[in-house]
Parts: sequence; structure tokens; C-alpha cells
Amino acid sequence: MKLKVIALPLVAGSLLLCVYLLPRAGDMAPSAISMDLPAKSGGWFLQQKPPSKDEILLLAADTEFSKATCLKAREGEFDPASGHAIPDRIDLSIVLSGHNLNDSIHRPERCMPAQGHAITGSSPVSLELTGNRTLPLHRLLSVQSIAMDQKHLEYRDFQSLTYYFFVGHSSITSGHYERTFIDMKDRLVKGMDQRWAYVSVTMWYGDLPWLADEITFEEADRKLREFIKELAHEQIDWEMIGE
Repeated sequence: MKLKVIALPLVAGSLLLCVYLLPRAGDMAPSAISMDLPAKSGGWFLQQKPPSKDEILLLAADTEFSKATCLKAREGEFDPASGHAIPDRIDLSIVLSGHNLNDSIHRPERCMPAQGHAITGSSPVSLELTGNRTLPLHRLLSVQSIAMDQKHLEYRDFQSLTYYFFVGHSSITSGHYERTFIDMKDRLVKGMDQRWAYVSVTMWYGDLPWLADEITFEEADRKLREFIKELAHEQIDWEMIGE
């Protein structure tokens, strides 16, 4: 009985100490990723675009966005009507959390269905980078239904390949729950709250109506991985990772 009486104040004191260790609002450590996108990366031209109305309404007001449609000419393919090169397309999205992480970013499996995606496959993978670095990624396979007219009466399905990962102040992970654990540990052990960036890249593959030849899964996978390698090299401050 005496042990229980003594233990109770100790537990309460420990909890209060944890509260004091948590950072105050405004003391957030920056993410190791840059939100300033280049105009060109690895032969891809980045056309920046604003976030959607749904993203602005659903996410916290201090959430930041860097989004772009990335285009790269396909070798030897031209539009016969205009003579212009026909490009590959990658959609890039970087969403940076505000002070309330839960209102800024979350697992893409939650929000992608609202964008017309029916997820058919999900798996963790890794990507070898230069400098003996390994980038953890999560790969999603989905079918995205896109409206082909303004009245949303006609839809077309596109096979989609998506890779995503999260970049914090000194950590990179592809797991939502692992990111949550890192966040809790850093708050309690380091007294540090941090901003996390959710990075995703998506490419359609298969029989696309504007292309002469079908894009295989293997081709889309290779091009996405090459794009991510360049993106990680240019946008991530690797000196911050592992601090």
C-alpha cells in the first residue's frame, strides 16, 4: 500500500515533467527539405501549380504547399498536328505541416480516394542514393478515375504509380506510424517539435490516349525512381539528417 502511495506522486511528477519538456508553440524545428522547387530537374520541366480548393479547406491554415506538374519530352515522339514533342508527366506534391501536425498531413491512403484513386497495392520499398544513402519509400498502386468533361459526365480510368515519404528535421521515413513514434520520441527526449513534409510523386502508365506507345509499369517505375533520386539530391539538406 505504501509503495502505491509513493509511486503515485512519482508517476504524476514524471507526466508533468514530460509536459514541460514539450516545446512551446512557435519553437518548431524546420524540415530538412526545401519548399523552393527548381524550374528544371534532371531534364524535367517543373510547372508549379497551386493546391486544390479541397486541400486549402481541409488542412490547417499554416500548412505550406509546393506542387508541380513535371514534364519531359519522350524521345522520338511528336504530336503530328502541332509538331511539339509529346512529354511524360509526373505529378509532384510536397505538403509541409504547420503547428498542428494532425491537421496538416496524414497517410495518403486516407486522402487519395477523395482524388479519385482506388488503391490496389501498397508496399514499403527503398531507393539507393549516391553517398551510400538509402531513401525509404512507400509505393502505392491505384486506379484513378478522372472526369473528362466539365460536367463530370464522362470519366476515364488511369493506372497510377505513386511513391511517398516523410521528411522531418533530422529523420526520413515512409511509415506514418514510424513518423508518429519519431515525433513523440523527439519531443520527450530532445524537447523538440518539428515540421514534417509529406512528399509524393505520381505517374500514370498503361495505354494513355495521347501517347503512341503504351507505358509499361517497369518504365514508369524506373522514371519515377530516377526523378526521386534527383529530387532528393536537390531538395533535401542531408547534413541535417541523422543529427
